Amino acid sequence: MGKLIIFSAPSGSGKTTIVRELLKHFKNFEFSISATSRSPRGAEQNGVDYYFLSSEEFRKRVERGEFVEWEEVYAGTCYGTLRSEMERIWAAGNIIVFDVDVMGGINLKRLFKDDACSIFIMPPSVEELERRLRGRGTDAEEVIAKRIAKAEFELSKSSEFDHTVINDVLDDAVKEATEIIESFIK
Repeated sequence: MGKLIIFSAPSGSGKTTIVRELLKHFKNFEFSISATSRSPRGAEQNGVDYYFLSSEEFRKRVERGEFVEWEEVYAGTCYGTLRSEMERIWAAGNIIVFDVDVMGGINLKRLFKDDACSIFIMPPSVEELERRLRGRGTDAEEVIAKRIAKAEFELSKSSEFDHTVINDVLDDAVKEATEIIESFIK
């Protein structure tokens, strides 16, 4: 078993953008592709952004114990980490980087303890979070409303992470995350 870095945040906080920047900097990091039961959005590709599974296939894999962790993040929409994905990355000698929902991040940290560094990406405000979600142009109004309501709960969970990085200025957030990770992997 190797090390892992966990990034979690409410949707729209910028965690995916930060993770992409860090993957350019750390050559031995590899992104863990999560599985989901939802359909692709925009230009998302199977096996690149997510492993897109039908709800039935997702449930079958849960029953077979193929997930390290999984959650029903929104009613009828599940996300999870496949054991085979982690094993593949560790077999290549890389450190796993996760971009997961808040409860998934908490669950991974509980499972992997000191082998994991968990980082919560905090938006500067709920209003900014809402502005970012609208700016994406990928979600319907009711989806944005659900994400904002859920964000308030998720923000209350930030203390369960090893570190919190406020993503107000992207370059500053990336720099802070880089320093945290460099300290962890030494």
